[in-house]
Amino acid sequence: MQTIEKSVGRFFAGALLVTFAGSAVAQPAPRPPAPRTAPPPQTVQEQPPQSEPQRTTATYGDWIVQCETQTGPPAQKVCDMAQIAQVQVQGRSSPFSRVSVAHPVKSQPVKLVVQVPVNVTFSTSVRVQTSDADPGITAPFARCVPSGCFADFEIKDDILKKLRAASGAGKMAFADANGHDVSVPLSFNGFNQAFEALAKE
Repeated sequence: MQTIEKSVGRFFAGALLVTFAGSAVAQPAPRPPAPRTAPPPQTVQEQPPQSEPQRTTATYGDWIVQCETQTGPPAQKVCDMAQIAQVQVQGRSSPFSRVSVAHPVKSQPVKLVVQVPVNVTFSTSVRVQTSDADPGITAPFARCVPSGCFADFEIKDDILKKLRAASGAGKMAFADANGHDVSVPLSFNGFNQAFEALAKE
């Protein structure tokens, strides 16, 4: 498997406002300075502290259910379950791919999202299999951003049932920009328990 270094650039623009205030008044003759009086006390309004998003995680086998609550108003809670594959880069582990399932929405298909490095070909779809004997499900790459390329799967009830029944080693496969096949192990250990917990969030 080829390793691809990913760098995500984030730029923050800051503005610095400098105010200069001054006045000059011409007077016919110098006068003695007037006695100074203390300025009235100023009331400083304290800014309410900005609340950080609250995050929770729970592990089920090889899957992690994570939720983030953004303070409002109104407060919003976003949850998903995910599995991240690591690769060794210069003796250190680095994230390579992420397979996640979004919080299920009533009356809509479950959404599974695959994220891989940007070095991919769009002519080959992404395949997710529960085992070598499973023909699997496929989806094309939908978009690429600096942090990776994404494929979105709409999981209907029959496929979801199969994923929830799986418990062993599967895989996720795609082709890199040179057309070479890339296969990433994907464990379904804990998938069903994680999905049940996700559905309750």
